[in-house]
Amino acid sequence: MIETLRRSPERLHLGLMLALTFSTGVIDAVGYLGLDRVFTGNMTGNVVILGMALTGANGLPIVGPVVALALFMVGAAASGFVLRPVAAGWSGRSTALFAAVGAILLAGAVAISLAPALALVVTGALGLAMGAQAGAARHIGVKDVTTVVVTSTIVGLAFDSVFGARVGGHPWPRRVLAVALIGAGAAVGALLLHVHIGAGMGLAALITLACALLGHLGRPGPR
Repeated sequence: MIETLRRSPERLHLGLMLALTFSTGVIDAVGYLGLDRVFTGNMTGNVVILGMALTGANGLPIVGPVVALALFMVGAAASGFVLRPVAAGWSGRSTALFAAVGAILLAGAVAISLAPALALVVTGALGLAMGAQAGAARHIGVKDVTTVVVTSTIVGLAFDSVFGARVGGHPWPRRVLAVALIGAGAAVGALLLHVHIGAGMGLAALITLACALLGHLGRPGPR
């Protein structure tokens, strides 16, 4: 199994990042619908919500988006600090970061199940986890799949298409998959809220931990 995973690291990493993109959609649905209209993965959404909220528009939240944005940046910075000494690609430190993200998501699911009053704390924890995930994904460097946002992917999909610049070798399948998977994840997250608010977080945690394991097994072996 390990040799199979190591045979094509590019495909493995692409598959893992797409899976994490799906889980981000799940988490953002939980945050927006279950944690007072807060995005914990898509920071563009939070900045827009915060800008409107500061004008008093429609009773939009202020504290939640600020907490999520601040902790997301902390998570991304921590990820950069951890990965600074190693070359780009998957390493043991990448595994540790993704495992930590999965553990935080799982802890958030347990916390919100036992104490709903901890919603703001859970929001911060999810922001921290998604920031760390985004940083680790950036270090691995799968083109067009950042796991937390698809705006730039949509731009590339349209700009490079036959209707746009007609760029040769246009990687449209991965771009379409990234957009579709984050949307599918959001749909699944919304549906799981009918079961329990912690269900979506639990699913995202399992996906992330599985990706950490597969990525670790498929990392380059010792020379």
